[in-house]
Amino acid sequence: MSKIKYELIKNNNDDENIRLGKLITNHGTFETPMFMPVGTLANVKTLMPEELKACGSAVVLSNTYHLWLRPGEDIVNKAGGLNKFMNYDGPTLTDSGGFQVFSLARPKDITEEGVAFKSHIDGKKLFLTPEKSIEIQNKLDSDIAMSFDECAPYPATREYIENSMRRTLRWAKRGKDVFNNPNQSLFGIVQGGEFEDLRKESAIETVKMDFDGYSIGGTSVGEPKDVMYNMISYATKYLPKDKPRYLMGVGEPIDLLEGVSRGIDMFDCVLPTRLARHGNCFTRHGRINIKNSKYKEDFSPIDETCDCYTCKNFTKAYVRHLIAAGEVNGGRLLSIHNIRFLIKEMEEIRESIKDDKFLEYKENFIRNYENRH
Repeated sequence: MSKIKYELIKNNNDDENIRLGKLITNHGTFETPMFMPVGTLANVKTLMPEELKACGSAVVLSNTYHLWLRPGEDIVNKAGGLNKFMNYDGPTLTDSGGFQVFSLARPKDITEEGVAFKSHIDGKKLFLTPEKSIEIQNKLDSDIAMSFDECAPYPATREYIENSMRRTLRWAKRGKDVFNNPNQSLFGIVQGGEFEDLRKESAIETVKMDFDGYSIGGTSVGEPKDVMYNMISYATKYLPKDKPRYLMGVGEPIDLLEGVSRGIDMFDCVLPTRLARHGNCFTRHGRINIKNSKYKEDFSPIDETCDCYTCKNFTKAYVRHLIAAGEVNGGRLLSIHNIRFLIKEMEEIRESIKDDKFLEYKENFIRNYENRH
C-alpha cells in the first residue's frame, strides 16, 4: 500500500495547460482528466457500486462531516475503511467537511482554533478543527484526504478573503502536522477568492508545504462563470506539473471543458444525481427536463449518442412516466445517465488530447450543447 502518484502523459500541442495524465492509486490506475461521482454518505444516491463501475467511474467522493455524524468514523474504521464499508473497489476521496460546516456556521463562529456550529440533524453543538478533520479522515482511510479550509462566500471583501485565505494556510499546516495515515494521500487547498494576487500567494505557500496533490477551492459558490474561470487560471499556473490538480464542486459539462483548458485533472459534483432526482438530465444539446409534456410520447432515448444502461434500454416517455408517478427508478435511471454522460465526456476529452484535437472538440461540444432542443 502506498500514496497516490501522478504521471503526466502528454500536453496538448495547442496549449500546454491542457494535459493528459495517470493517477496511480492502491485501487488501480486511471487516466485524467476525470469526473468523480459524489457519494456523500458512502453511497452515490440510488446507485449500486456495480452500476458506478458500469458508468466508468474511478474515484468516488464521500463527505467527512456527514460520515462523522452518521455512522461515525470509528464504525467505518472497524469495517476496514471506506472502500470496504461501501464495497467499492475503486479509489475514494474524502472532503474535509469544510464546505458543509461553513454553510451551517455564522462568520462569528469561525475562529483561529476551528468552527463552532450546530448539527443539521439534531441541532447538537459541534466544533470542528483542522486536527479533528484529519483525524476523522485518517480513520475513514480514503485514498485521498483533504485539508480543512475555509470556503469563503462570494461576494466578499478583499479584507475578508485575505484573512480567510491566510487562516486556511495555517489550518493546512496544522492538519499536515497531525496527518498520520501512511497509505493515504493528503491534498492542500488553494483559496483566495477572485483576487489574483491572493490566489498566487495561496498557491505558492500551499505548494511549499509539499502536499500529494492540490485542490482549487472557493469556486462555484455563486460567482459569474468568467470569475470562476479566472480563479482557476490564477491558481493552476503556480501548481507543480508532477502532481494532480482537483477543482472542487464543479460538474456542468461546459465547466469541465473550461477547467481542462486551464490545467485541471480531477472534478467532482453532486449535480448529476441532484438533477436526476428532479427529472433533469444532460444531453448533447443541453439540459432537458424530462417532465416536460412534449416527452410524453417520445419513444427515443434520452440521448442518441449515449451508451449508458438507461439510454440503451429505455425511452424518454418511460422515464418521464416514472418521474411523474414518483417511482424511485425514474431518479435512478436519470442518475445513471447523468453520471455516465459526464464520465463519457471526460473519456472523449482524453481522446481529443491524445490526438491533439482538444480545442476542436471543445468548440464542437459547446456549439452542440448550446444549440438546445
